Amino acid sequence: MAAQDFNFLLATDSYKITHYKQYPPNISKVYSYFECRHKKGGQYNEVVFFGLQYLLKKYLAGRVVTEEKIQEAKVFYQMHFKQSVFDEEGWRKVLEKYDGRLPIRIKAVPEGKIIPRGNVLFTVENTDPDFFWLTNYIETMLLQMWYPITVATISREFKKILAKHLKATSGSLEGLDLKLHDFGYRGVSSQESAALGGAAHLVNFCSTDTVAGLLMAQRYYACPMAGFSIPAAEHSTIISWGKSREKDAFECLLDQFPSGPVAVVSDSYDIFKACKHIWGDKLKERVMERSEDSALIIRPDSGDPAETLIEVIKILEECFGCSQNSVGYKVLPSYLRIIQGDGIDLNSINEILEKLSDEGWSAENVFFGCGSALLQKINRDTLNCAFKCSYVETNGKGMDVYKQPVTDPSKGSKRGRLCLRRNSDGFIETVERGAVVLLRALNRFRERKRIYRKQTKFRQEQN
Repeated sequence: MAAQDFNFLLATDSYKITHYKQYPPNISKVYSYFECRHKKGGQYNEVVFFGLQYLLKKYLAGRVVTEEKIQEAKVFYQMHFKQSVFDEEGWRKVLEKYDGRLPIRIKAVPEGKIIPRGNVLFTVENTDPDFFWLTNYIETMLLQMWYPITVATISREFKKILAKHLKATSGSLEGLDLKLHDFGYRGVSSQESAALGGAAHLVNFCSTDTVAGLLMAQRYYACPMAGFSIPAAEHSTIISWGKSREKDAFECLLDQFPSGPVAVVSDSYDIFKACKHIWGDKLKERVMERSEDSALIIRPDSGDPAETLIEVIKILEECFGCSQNSVGYKVLPSYLRIIQGDGIDLNSINEILEKLSDEGWSAENVFFGCGSALLQKINRDTLNCAFKCSYVETNGKGMDVYKQPVTDPSKGSKRGRLCLRRNSDGFIETVERGAVVLLRALNRFRERKRIYRKQTKFRQEQN
């Protein structure tokens, strides 16, 4: 759907259309927040905040309400509910008073920031008392933040594992940002998922085949080119030569891309024979002619990831030899590397790297590609993302509100206006309820005390 055709009034859960009728009389303020709840035993302790700028720019900024869109929504909801529940008057007030722009305020942590789970990530509130119902009307859209946040968080977990093994087996983190390649474009549910998830991965790495993510980073984050790729073969470009001409297919890749790295999937028939008899024999001299900047990257694509990769690297060692790096781990010649893109998730990548290390191999030898485990095998409950109301104002009086279900204490919500701060111990924490007021008062007191001391010191120096 083109941006100009998007109707913001239709971008919410059906039941929210009726909520303007359900709040207490004389309510003037609704204040809500988004968090990734901290759940005991959860897999991830921290989250990477990303994606809000895209949602704001594409869907919420500017003139999102027009007379045509009001009429479209009115007809749609009349058919949908079979009764008149749509707040035509309220939306027309937005159009008349604000020229269709939304009177809401959103405060958020900087994108890319790493925040411990259980803390507020952004807050939303109406800025005009006539439009208190707007705050939670946009919940449905803003809750979709769970996806880029979760992808960016999981991508960072991959990076932590890769950094640990790369540092331990090479003594350096050089090349870390290229170690995990995004293979997920074809496995997601939509173009927008590919864009959001692909861009979220690029917060941590600059290696991708998901073009949609690059385009999103260009358009909404002013990043000219956030990620990079290399020429690579797929099975069709190998098997179209026929089984008897696998060597010719491989050689074609070397001919077509004589400079720069090139990746060649080599398990269309027998990965072990391909490595030993084609790459390591018939094409050995051609491979050895290449340089570190024009490496041949062999790609296994089936079998047990760890076992297959170990066997492949041993065969390549027999054919091409290896050297020892500064920390005593084996490294293939610089013109030869491996990329494992099949069966990669957080568990398998750690298992592979541990087995390589146990066998004396450096993580320098391998790159990884990840598809569904990076962009698709996740949901809103992966990080327990939630958007909840915590404060309202009625008849000019503020009140902290919250939910606290007896059947699941983990679903309890925060209370009052919220403040995210770094405490005296250096840890990020969320201050809630009346504590925010006390904190502000304390800060004002400390500032007055600081100014008083400075003035006193100045007077003493003058005397």
